[in-house]
Order: sequence, then structure tokens, then C-alpha cells
Amino acid sequence: MRQIQMVDTRTQYHNIKAEIDKAVIEVMESSAFINGKPVQNFANNLSNYIGVKHTIPCANGTDALQIAMMALGLQPGDEVITPSFTYIATTEVIALLRLKPVFVEVDPQTFCIDPAAIEKALTSKTKAIVPVHLYGHAAKMEEIMAIAKKHNLYVIEDNAQAIGCDYTFSDGSKMKTGAIGHIGCTSFYPSKNLGAFGDGGAIFTNDDELADRLRMIANHGQSKRYYHDVVGCNSRLDTIQAAILDIKLKHLDEYIVARRKAADFYDKAFAGNEKIKTPYRAPYSHHVFHQYTLVLEGVDRDGLNQFLAEQQVPSMIYYPVPGHKQKMFEQFNTASQVMPVTDWLTQRVISLPIHTEMDEEQLHFITSKVLEYINK
Repeated sequence: MRQIQMVDTRTQYHNIKAEIDKAVIEVMESSAFINGKPVQNFANNLSNYIGVKHTIPCANGTDALQIAMMALGLQPGDEVITPSFTYIATTEVIALLRLKPVFVEVDPQTFCIDPAAIEKALTSKTKAIVPVHLYGHAAKMEEIMAIAKKHNLYVIEDNAQAIGCDYTFSDGSKMKTGAIGHIGCTSFYPSKNLGAFGDGGAIFTNDDELADRLRMIANHGQSKRYYHDVVGCNSRLDTIQAAILDIKLKHLDEYIVARRKAADFYDKAFAGNEKIKTPYRAPYSHHVFHQYTLVLEGVDRDGLNQFLAEQQVPSMIYYPVPGHKQKMFEQFNTASQVMPVTDWLTQRVISLPIHTEMDEEQLHFITSKVLEYINK
């Protein structure tokens, strides 16, 4: 049996090695390492895939979120509603820009931001909502957009874990996550469903004026060289990474199929076990399984994590400390917030290996070891 990895980027590379090597060598021969033609080609192809007018590549997913908030003209003290149960990048940029993060609860089934909690957290200072499509499952965007429209708020989708996810509206129409809000942001960190061989990110929008501002901010605040109209930053996707991502974009749908197949195996293996809650798949969300995350009941979660490590099975806890309890946010006095769902999840979640190159031998071994520990 091949060594089990949380994400097997090496095997994935070897399966498309000829395509990747050719694309990288072409960039090397051109020597256009910054803003080469593959960057725009990838941006155009990704726009077509996501279904948006504009894709602005940038250096990483955190930059994407920061640039998005800068482009919306949010001012110090403005409140931005976001889930506490997410990776810190979503919320740290809010504080970095001297905005106020307002942490709210998540849905106990999907782990995504709860629209009812958003409604309760609204104040006269609320300016934006940042829903996170966690683990590859979409947040309830139809309800979130209705709240935003009613209260004249911006919506910035954090789509770093759910690129390729289809969202189905109540009328049967579909859109990709990242294309629904005013701005969508994503990351191309190597372990993502669409991962580069280094850092990378992108910003999506259908608003022409907003797109111009996003591009300008990402490029030192300039639309014309040496003429800087606003304070910006230097955030760009390298040509080599764009060339690699453009190749991998062609395979993204098959990658999603492979992840869902692995998730189906897990679901079947754990079905009926009262101590294991497998990932929920809401009818409006085509789960793309960036992570396969269990919720355990009556099980020593940390003990299972250690046992699996001893069996050479990697597992991860995403996330042990929620945002509202992080020390970096002490100034906002958020640690005292009562969030029973978030606290419940941080104590019970564990993520198993899931990626595009998993085989049944690996999946059988992983599930057998999980059940061995849980049923002992």
C-alpha cells in the first residue's frame, strides 16, 4: 500500500507530469516570469469556469480577502460579520485593516455561517458579511444575499475551500460559489482542490468598476505605470504558477469526482455508527470535499488523532481554537461570547485524508483503523 497522505500532491503531479513540465518549460523559455501571457490566459479560463466577468489573480488567498475589503472602501471601525469556526486568514485581515470582526455561529450540520446568526448580529455599523464555504460545502448564499440586499451590505465569499462547488437556488438555477457575492476570494495553496506548486490566489467579481479598483489595489494602487491613485499593495500570481494552475483547471471537475468518490466510501463505511456523524450534504450544495470531516460523539477525539498517527494514518483537527477565542482578537473582547455550536465542533471534529489519488486499499485501511479505535 502506498503511504497515506492528507493530500498527495506528488502523485497528482506525476499523473499530469507531461502537461505540467511542458507548461513550465515554456515559461522558462519565454522568461516572462511576472505578468506573462499564461497569467491572463488562466484568469480568462477561470472566469469562464466560475461564471464571472472578472478574475484578478493575486499572490495568495489572504491577500485576496484583504484587497477585496480595501476595494470596498470599508473604514476603521466598520463591522464585518464572519463565522468564528474557520481558518484565521478569514478574520485576521478584518483586524489588520482596523475593521471590527463580528463573530457569529455556524450551522451544526454544514459548519457554515448561520444566516439567523447574521440577522441577530446586525448593527448600524455593519458593512459586510464574509461567509466561508467550509470544507467544500457552500454556505446558504440565497439567504445571505437576501439579508445583504435588505440591509445594503457587501458580501465577500471566502471560497478558498470550495472552488468548483455548484450552488442550487430555490428556483433551480445554479451558480458556482465565488460568483454569487459582490466579491469572491480563493486560494491556490498547494493542498487546495485547485492548488498551485507554491502560493497563489484570485478575486472574482461581476462589477466592472469594482474589478478596476481590485486590479489597481493589487498593483501598487496604479492603473497607469508610475501613477498611483490609491494606496495599494504588491500582490500578483507568478507566471509559472498561472501556467501550472491553467493545466490543473482542466482537471478540476475530475478531481472533484475523485474526492466525492472517496467521501462516498467513507460515508458507507461509517454508516449507522452512532458515534460518528459523517459530513452533511445539503441539497443546495454540491459538496467538493476539500476536507472530509467527522463529528464524534462519546469518543476521545484527541486519542483517535494520536492512534491514527501511530498507525501511519494522518488526520487533522480543523479547527481546535475558534476565532473569537484567539489571543489576537483580545482587543475586541470576543472571548466571552457564547457560541455553543462552535465550541461543540472544536471539541469533536476530526478530518481524514481526502484527495484525488486515493485508492480503495488506502480507504479501507483508514476506515478500519478509525472503527477499530471507536469500537474498542
